[in-house]
Amino acid sequence: MMNRFGKIKHLLAAFLILFLFSNVHAKSWGNAQWIWQKEDGPSNTWIAFRKTVTLDEVPEKVEARIAVDSKFWLWINGEMVLFEGGLSRGPSPVGDWERENNITPANSWYQTVDIQPYLQEGENTIAVLAWYWGRETHKGTHIDSKKGGLLFIAEWGDHTVVSDASWKAMQHPGYDNNMDPASKNLIQYSVKYDAQKALNDWSDDAWYTEGYNDSNWPLAVEKGSAGDAPWYLPEENFVPLLVNHGLKNYENHAQLELPFVSKGQTVKCQLPFNKQITPYLEIEADAGDTIFVTTDNRLNKINATYITKEGEQAFESFSWMNGHEVIYTIPEGVKVKALKYRWMSVGEMAGKFEIDDPFYQRLWWMGNNTLFVCARDNFMDCPDRERALWIGDVADQTGYLFYSMDEAGRKLLKKAILQTVDFSEDGVIGALGPLRVRELVTQSLQFIAQVVWPYYLNTGDKETLKIAYPYLFAYLDLFPMQENGLPEYRRGKSPDTWDWLDWGVENTIDKAPIQMAFYYLALKEAKKMAEALGNEEHIDWYNKRMATMRPAYEKAFWKDGYYSSNEGRFKDDRANAIAIVSGIANPEFYDQIVKNVLTQNHFSSPHFEWIVEEAMCIAGRHKESLERMRERYQSQVDDASMSTLYEKFPNGGSYNHAWNAPNTILSKYIAGVEPTKVAWSEYKIMPTLLHFSSLEKTIPTVKGNIALSIESRNNTYQLQLNSPDETTAIVGIPKTEKEIFMVKVNAKLVWKNGKTIKALKGVSFDHENASHLNFKVGAGQWELTAIYK
Repeated sequence: MMNRFGKIKHLLAAFLILFLFSNVHAKSWGNAQWIWQKEDGPSNTWIAFRKTVTLDEVPEKVEARIAVDSKFWLWINGEMVLFEGGLSRGPSPVGDWERENNITPANSWYQTVDIQPYLQEGENTIAVLAWYWGRETHKGTHIDSKKGGLLFIAEWGDHTVVSDASWKAMQHPGYDNNMDPASKNLIQYSVKYDAQKALNDWSDDAWYTEGYNDSNWPLAVEKGSAGDAPWYLPEENFVPLLVNHGLKNYENHAQLELPFVSKGQTVKCQLPFNKQITPYLEIEADAGDTIFVTTDNRLNKINATYITKEGEQAFESFSWMNGHEVIYTIPEGVKVKALKYRWMSVGEMAGKFEIDDPFYQRLWWMGNNTLFVCARDNFMDCPDRERALWIGDVADQTGYLFYSMDEAGRKLLKKAILQTVDFSEDGVIGALGPLRVRELVTQSLQFIAQVVWPYYLNTGDKETLKIAYPYLFAYLDLFPMQENGLPEYRRGKSPDTWDWLDWGVENTIDKAPIQMAFYYLALKEAKKMAEALGNEEHIDWYNKRMATMRPAYEKAFWKDGYYSSNEGRFKDDRANAIAIVSGIANPEFYDQIVKNVLTQNHFSSPHFEWIVEEAMCIAGRHKESLERMRERYQSQVDDASMSTLYEKFPNGGSYNHAWNAPNTILSKYIAGVEPTKVAWSEYKIMPTLLHFSSLEKTIPTVKGNIALSIESRNNTYQLQLNSPDETTAIVGIPKTEKEIFMVKVNAKLVWKNGKTIKALKGVSFDHENASHLNFKVGAGQWELTAIYK
């Protein structure tokens, strides 16, 4: 290990590098100034900025870098360039932190935006609407700088446009900033907008158009340069911009019979599924009427209140909400011309899973919707009550994220990893970053094993692994080993800790074997990281701990048929499942565990349910796993009004909770697809079809989309595969208690009666096991056809 002198030298070198980088990085912003109005806030303030720029010709490329606390919308010459830029604040800490004294200096995010397509010869109007939240909550997702601010720079050739005192800036009079917070949990506020006081928004002569007269607007006030407190260094947001799906009609658009004159009724507008949306309306009204917009979601706290002006008008509330229905309460006499919504998503819904069983098909769809509605500035537990980065929930999402999301989802997971480790404290990896480090021990161990390692395995991003790994090892080193061969049960040594493992049925959770198994799993996956990074010293450390833990675990917890710390009190499905999944369980015990516990006891919440189902698949009991899945989720799938999954079984808590992961089981064990080497350079397809006869799947990987189609009819099995460049697939043909007679690849006979018949370029026989006959294929399009005897 590094001695104290070595550590000091290492830290000094790191600080020197950081100092030099900071100076260079700050200088890249030139003369750009953080600007705002004279006041530093106040909270929930919307500031409108304008700047006129004259161009002799339009350059071939112009990118703007924009930083704000907290969100912004950008127009050029009246055209919307970016709908909702910015992120909840805090990419990395600065200097000394004192969380208990609310001293939390942090750097800021900036966004790079291509503005060239919106420019024209002559005068150009750049307009920015910045929304400063100005608050923090105990859910920790945002670090308030305590000063609103906009930082802007665009450079091309010898020309530069920067934010400075030449810009015009006005607190937008249409937005009421005297509202109470939406809830104690949420950073964001609801919107109350008075069109009578506004700046002609959503019209041809709006304040963001080029012809608008801003002569009576005050000049912006310069607040500091790039690198200055309280915003410090702007760090680039590496997560791709949210996908703007545009304004859309509601599903029941035809039934709304627009236009209509309101009779004072409540109008319910249906969304295709539970989404994050911003509601929109076009109306004709007298001045002073009040329209209220919310959703059917009982936990939704974000609403919109719109006070009308005289005549025709439009409005979109920029503070997003979610639900299955958007509900407009419209006063009598208001003519309603259009009701629409805008959906913004983290990337596209790139993954696909189709199977010839309507229950599992709909369940996968509901799980996929749940994943997307729980992702925006960060992955979150739910989009309504908290919007919080619980790292155990992120671990559950990670299991199926790589089967569903494109590069944007992968980058958002990278952000979660870096923020979590950057804001760790005293070796503790905690939930609720960046502002708060709340230690839930099993969630911290989940983060190591079921977030960081899968992220590296699926992406090959070694730079992120290098940054995160020292923090992971430091946390695992906090567990002293006992004489009995097991680590000491950790209840958390930090002042902000919670000895929580799961909800589920009360008084059934067996904490000790669960934490021990999660610790073993974290050791096992961290060892893989050490191998990837070439850290031999740590590999030996992991091996020694795991070697003592396996026999010690069996001695301490095996009770003749299942694992338990107290056989008279606990027969916990969660404890026995994680024992299998972690690899600490003796494989000879798998069948007993499934029979005695996993098929009988349904104690887990959705947070642990997918782990139980995975354990059953690892034990070779796929059929029982799917039967349990159906039993647990049947009532939700049967509810036609629902499109996302509940926090608790059968229908408790939020109705869109991130930790539901049946899609992991359906993708990894039924479709049978998972990477076997880093960055999907090699992967396997080992389907377990059971009663299914048709399956289609698309997996959006870093190498490109893997497209898979399977048909199994009578004595014929056909698999079609499109495998991207730089990949090798190990394709298993299920034996399913049948004897395979012959196999053709791309209509060429390659295998018959147990023997390879003819070599085919790009294809080779790999191996045979009890469940599959396996072939290895390279990149390209393949059709494998098997005939059973």
